[in-house]
Amino acid sequence: MNSVAGLVLLLLLPQPPATARPAYDWPLQPRPSVTRAFDPPAKRWLSGHRGVDLGTQRETAVLAARAGTVTFAGSVVDRGVVSVLHPDGITTTYEPVTPQVRRGEHVRTGQVIGYLDAGHDGCTTAACLHWGARRGSGRTADYLNPLGLLGLLRVRLKPVQ
Repeated sequence: MNSVAGLVLLLLLPQPPATARPAYDWPLQPRPSVTRAFDPPAKRWLSGHRGVDLGTQRETAVLAARAGTVTFAGSVVDRGVVSVLHPDGITTTYEPVTPQVRRGEHVRTGQVIGYLDAGHDGCTTAACLHWGARRGSGRTADYLNPLGLLGLLRVRLKPVQ
């Protein structure tokens, strides 16, 4: 297929409505400030920040960012964590929280899944929710910037060299 035919084909495909909302929503209401950005490591085994920190108050309700199934709700080391697997294969994680859901439970977008605990390292506000997202698990996990799930990231193309 030549490039003109490819362009024509793309132009003929149905386009989503301009007002389409992302499938995901903020896990805190009202909309929180981002106190620490996504900063993945250069190599998967190095340290980095595999999510974003959202500033708010202790005991704030933590909401499911999208409908899905709870795959984990409990303690990891010294903090409460909830993980939700969504229909698109992405898992979102929320910590430190006191879970209000159980493993295997189906949750809907905006449902309370826990309440925020204080004590997240590096938090510059009264309390911070560490919100993460990944596709896959274990060694094959690909960590994603959760702000991209909200449609807040700009794609920048670099020239081919």
